[in-house]
Amino acid sequence: MDERIAIVTGGNRGLGLQTCRELAQQGYRVVLAARDPAKAEAAAAGLREEGLKVEAAVLDVSSDASVEAFARDTLAGLPRVDVLVNNAGAIFEATNDRGDEGSANPFVVSADTVLRSVSTNSLGAYRLLQRVLPRMNQAGYGRVVNVSSGMGALEDMGSGWPAYRISKTALHAVTRLFHNEAGHGVKVNAVCPGWVRTDMGGKAATRSIPEGTRGIVLAATLPAEGPSGVFMRDGAVIAW
Repeated sequence: MDERIAIVTGGNRGLGLQTCRELAQQGYRVVLAARDPAKAEAAAAGLREEGLKVEAAVLDVSSDASVEAFARDTLAGLPRVDVLVNNAGAIFEATNDRGDEGSANPFVVSADTVLRSVSTNSLGAYRLLQRVLPRMNQAGYGRVVNVSSGMGALEDMGSGWPAYRISKTALHAVTRLFHNEAGHGVKVNAVCPGWVRTDMGGKAATRSIPEGTRGIVLAATLPAEGPSGVFMRDGAVIAW
């Protein structure tokens, strides 16, 4: 079989970096994509020192121009794309002691903040899927993992963090829409890694980074009989 190739966005740290590591350990050639060229190369170089096949690429998923450049400079040079992990994401609600955006509720969080969150956390995946899914369909194989959050689940939508929650709910819609366009052999799923001790999750989070990536890697390497168009945690389907 030809070498499998995986693209991981937001791959320079946290869940993205560990996902790159684990996929490379399974024999994938990994494209580690991140906004900052120096950070992307440093992260990729660190994984190469572990004996893994990882290369760096520059990508800001919130920018149409950056995605176009990535498609031209990186995607066009790849013989295939077997796995796409849409991991890049951010929380834009301010939570500092200066009172910026108050307690991060929908009365104080601006619409502009919501738009920034959606552009990165949901439309980032949308932009890449427009370019990658047709190639997967043509090849007859592909695994797409949209890294989401239980905070975006409508079933038990809580309070606070409205921009982040809305963006992850929108990511679920992106997942379902592109699942409907996926061809035979191509699977598109959303994954909740849980509350993970990353820069975003904080030190109080209940899961380690390897615990968080478990479900991501499982979804990225699903067998032919695996599900598509679903929301998962640790390999099990959960409610949207």
